Amino acid sequence: MQQQLHPKSQEAKLTLLTDEIREAMLANGRANADREETTDFKPVVRLFFPWGAATWLLTELDPKNPDIAFGLCDLGMGCPELGYVSLEEIESVRFPGGIGVERDLRFVATKTLSEYADEAHRLGHINA
Repeated sequence: MQQQLHPKSQEAKLTLLTDEIREAMLANGRANADREETTDFKPVVRLFFPWGAATWLLTELDPKNPDIAFGLCDLGMGCPELGYVSLEEIESVRFPGGIGVERDLRFVATKTLSEYADEAHRLGHINA
C-alpha cells in the first residue's frame, strides 16, 4: 500500500530545491568528486525550519546519490558543523499544521562555506 503524502509535503518535495539549484549543486558535487583537494564553494541554498533555529547552508549534491547534500549544518544547539545530510530526511520532518523545512528565497551567499563555518563556530550558530 502506497503512503499518501499530505498535500503540503508533496509541495515541499517539489519546491525545496528548484531545478536550477539542484543542477548547480550537482555541478559542484561533480567538480569535487574526483579531486583530492576540493573547492570551497559559496553555499547555493539556505534551508531552515521557520519555528526554530535549525539552518543548513548547502553547497553540493553527491552525483552518485543526489539525496545526499554537503554543507554547514546547524540544528540550533550551539554546535554547527560541516557534514552530509539527507534531503529526504530533512523534508520528512513535519510539525502540526504540516509546517516543514523551507528554502530561503532571498538568500545570496556572500562568503565561501568555510568562511560561514568559521564564523558559525565562533558564534555558536549560522549567521546568514
